This record gives sequence, structure tokens and C-alpha cells, in this order.
Amino acid sequence: MPLNALGTNPITLAAPGHNGDDFVLDMATTTAALGKVEIYEREKLPIPETWGVNKNGEVTTDPADVINGGGLLSLGGAEATGGYKGYGLAMMVEIFCGILGDASYGPNVRKWREPGRIANLGQCFVAINPDAFAPGFRDRMSDLMDHCRGLEPAAGYDRVLVAGDPERAHMQECDENGGIPYPPNLIENMNKIASTLGVEPLKTV
Repeated sequence: MPLNALGTNPITLAAPGHNGDDFVLDMATTTAALGKVEIYEREKLPIPETWGVNKNGEVTTDPADVINGGGLLSLGGAEATGGYKGYGLAMMVEIFCGILGDASYGPNVRKWREPGRIANLGQCFVAINPDAFAPGFRDRMSDLMDHCRGLEPAAGYDRVLVAGDPERAHMQECDENGGIPYPPNLIENMNKIASTLGVEPLKTV
């Protein structure tokens, strides 16, 4: 039976532009994060074929198959759609965070639903002073982002974004609405947990 070997192994990069317009990338090396699969499962929606497999290692569109004994696919999905590249990126993260730091790695990392043992997760943080290489980093960073945003979008889209733009837009939306939007099913589940724990339910606006 196929066994899971790697986690979602995220990669993050933050690079400053001008006036707080920063490039902020935060991505899993799987096509989708497990939390996103769980949202689809709660909303009873099928997932794309590139997201995950069932317990037999077969590509599935049923989120329950992924959650109950299956697993997530590397970024790109199966081999034919470039999944081996996501697999390589996940291995790279595993080397920096698990192997290099003598932390748990690969199948030895504790699963989220196994709270009974220490996770021993490794992390790798790298801080770089761009001025140590050449002056004008923010100028070049802002120029590149503005160039990408100025590209003509594909049919059906109104603009081109760079990493950090969706999050900034979402933060503005939350500020304007006075709260964070959640799917009704998620609020219902969280309030059930609140009731079980004897705490106040979520207050909605």
C-alpha cells in the first residue's frame, strides 16, 4: 500500500518594495494545503484532480478520500503535469528543515491528528541584507512588481497580481467589513466545538 512520505513543506519569501508594497510569498509545495481540502469536504465540493490521492495512491476528486488515509499531491499533481517538480521542492525543504537541523523528517514527522507525541518540527530561517549585494534593491523590486501588474491579463481576468496582493486586498476587505468572512459551514462547525468546550460561540456581524 502506498505510504505518505513528505508534508506540505511550505516555502516563504518576503522581499521589500517601496512604501510597504512588499513581495510576500507563502506557499505549500503541495498543490493545495490540507486545510483547503477540509473546507471542500465540509462544503461537499469535489476537489481538482491535481490535489490529492486516495489510500491506494490513486488520483481522486473526493476530498474525503484524501483526508481518510489518502494524501496530498506535490505541486503540479501527477508526473504528466509536472508533479515531480513539486516533489523536488518538497525534498529541498525537508533537507533544510529536517535533515540539516536533526529534526524529524519525512514519514517521521508527527501527523496533525496525532497530538500524543512531540512533533519535533524543524524550521529554516534565512535573513539576507540586500544592501550587502548592491544598492537599490527596493527600486528594482518595485519595478519588477509594477511590470508584472502592468501585463495584460488573460481572458476572464481583470488584472495580474503578485504575491502579497491578494492578502493585502483581503485585509482591506476585513477592515471595511469589520470582521473576517467565513463560510457558514465553518462557523457552524466552530460553534459546535465551542458548545462542546463550554465557551461562547463566534459573534458574527
